[in-house]
Amino acid sequence: MRKIAFIIGLFLAASITINAQKPEYLDETSFKEKVYDFEKNKSWQYEGNTAAIVDFYADWCGPCKYVAPFLEELAAEYGTNIKIYKVNTDHNQNVASAFGITGIPTFLFITANGEKKKKVGAMAKSGFEKEIIEYLKLSK
Repeated sequence: MRKIAFIIGLFLAASITINAQKPEYLDETSFKEKVYDFEKNKSWQYEGNTAAIVDFYADWCGPCKYVAPFLEELAAEYGTNIKIYKVNTDHNQNVASAFGITGIPTFLFITANGEKKKKVGAMAKSGFEKEIIEYLKLSK
C-alpha cells in the first residue's frame, strides 16, 4: 500500500512540475514576436494577448538575482494567466535601448489589452503581487 501511495505521489509531483509555468527567456527576435516589434512599429503595440511581466536583467546584477526566485514562483502560481519574460540587457542591447533601460532590474508590466507600466528596481514578492492584482487585474 505504501508503494502505491508513493508512486501516486511521485506521479502527482511530476505532473505539477510538467504543468508549471516558468519565465521565458527572450532574445531580440523572440521579443519582437512576443512583446513588441520596435523596428516595425514606431508606437507601442503589444504582440501578445495575455498579461505579461518583462524582466530586464543582467547575470551579474545582485538585485536581479534577488527577484529571480519570486518571478519563478509567480509564473508557477499564475500559470497561463500571465507570461513572464526575461531579457538579458547585456545580450540584447537593442531591446533595452528601445525601452530606455538605464538601470536594472527594470520591469515592464503589460495588461492583456496592451497597456504598459515600467518600474525600476528590485521589489519583494508582495510588490509583484500588488502590481499583478491592482494593475494587471489578475488573481490566482
